[in-house]
Amino acid sequence: MTWRMPAETAPQDCVWMAFPVRGYTLGDHADSAHEARHTWAAVAHAVAEFEPVRMVVDPAERAVAKHYLSAEIEVLEAPLNDSWMRDIGPSFVHDEKGQLGAVDWTFNGWGGQDWATWNHDSRIGRFVADAAGATVLSSALVNEGGGIHIDGAGTVLATESVQLDPGRNPGTTRASVEAELRRTIGAEHVVWLPRGLTRDQEQFGTRGHIDMVAALPSPGTILLHAQNDPGHPDYPLTREFRVLLADAHDAAGRSFTVIDLPGPAVLRDDEGFVDYNYVNHLVVNGGVIACSFGEEQADSLARDVLAAAYPGRRVVSVDARPLFARGGGIHCITQQQPSRPAEAPA
Repeated sequence: MTWRMPAETAPQDCVWMAFPVRGYTLGDHADSAHEARHTWAAVAHAVAEFEPVRMVVDPAERAVAKHYLSAEIEVLEAPLNDSWMRDIGPSFVHDEKGQLGAVDWTFNGWGGQDWATWNHDSRIGRFVADAAGATVLSSALVNEGGGIHIDGAGTVLATESVQLDPGRNPGTTRASVEAELRRTIGAEHVVWLPRGLTRDQEQFGTRGHIDMVAALPSPGTILLHAQNDPGHPDYPLTREFRVLLADAHDAAGRSFTVIDLPGPAVLRDDEGFVDYNYVNHLVVNGGVIACSFGEEQADSLARDVLAAAYPGRRVVSVDARPLFARGGGIHCITQQQPSRPAEAPA
């Protein structure tokens, strides 16, 4: 049986999310907890303008979630350690008959980070797969959904600092990772970048998720985060990435058209250099849910670039600063479930 992960632009049945739970995401005071819950809910309600949202809620958060989520958000209960559905949930795929599958990656807290716990989160992939009625494809590869980006036509973007991370997959090689990506999501060609953004490589980062760096809006095209301020450590990195991608090709052998997606002007927060970017967006039916950072000019430019990259879709922005303060963006807290292809045999 052959499985393939559809493009994120393919029609979707719903988007999965996980409501914030105790720990660093909620923080240690009421204002922080409200900020997190409000932001996750804002993303859910933005998505719900386009398609259904299914929210996994920890039983301990059931009552409070009702105050933040409208009745149109479907709630399913399961124990959670954290709220990054892209990483703890499955990656959905289709077989040659259009049947839904779900890759249940092995999850170990982003490489066994000493600040992370994952006894509940490691079970969410199967929980979501079962709730979706999908065939489960178990994988021994330690990986997260934010660690891959796909074009739906066999091309995968990845970073060596994630899949080859000794904390995730000690002793593994590019070849063995590529073989597992071929088996599970139909990868025909993997384009490797060496690492992710500076903040994401630090203690509380993922060690380099690709969805903070680049996205594939269509085969042969890459949206690339561009940090244009020489005072930021990502300035030389994003230029290195551009050179590498300009020399790369997709599964069909085409050179990439690389489109720069400039980051906002702010460089630092209280913790150091930020990894604010617009690449970490979610594509939904008829729309794009984009990050905003309170900068009218930069936010507007990003919406224009995204609108051009995804013609015919309405771009909606949500303030993502509270997400980035906690380690990710809109793409990180969501996971799309693709619809059965219309041309699939019955």
